[in-house]
Amino acid sequence: MRCPFCNKENTRVADSRPVEDTNSIRRRRVCDSCGRRFTTYEKVETIPLTVIKKDQTREQYSRSKIQDGVLRACYKRPISVEKIEEMIDSIEGRIFHEEEKEIASSKIGDIVMEHLRNLDPVAYVRFASVYREFKDVSTFMDELKKFMN
Repeated sequence: MRCPFCNKENTRVADSRPVEDTNSIRRRRVCDSCGRRFTTYEKVETIPLTVIKKDQTREQYSRSKIQDGVLRACYKRPISVEKIEEMIDSIEGRIFHEEEKEIASSKIGDIVMEHLRNLDPVAYVRFASVYREFKDVSTFMDELKKFMN
């Protein structure tokens, strides 16, 4: 590991500890050349995941797409950023737990809806209205009735 201060390669790990609620390790390092300390985070490299979209095209998985949809659904709701990040971590954990190289976008959407249903009913309905592409009020009402039961 190169020192970010003097750019020398002779650094050593002074302390390591797991980061709570993530699959990361926090490492405190010391540069043997300049003596300065810095922190690095080590995370397990996951299998590259391809998402199969509705039109059968494929694209690389992007956490930011889930994040954008969830943030839009939770807009002006009393939900902390920490709760949203925790939920997205849980969604990702479930997606990557499948250990498949490809996943349908509809499956990702279903997982997101399941998590939003448990988090906030208004955010769930907002997400469902876009994800399910309701054509009219009756299909929207059908979804609400399912939620109420």
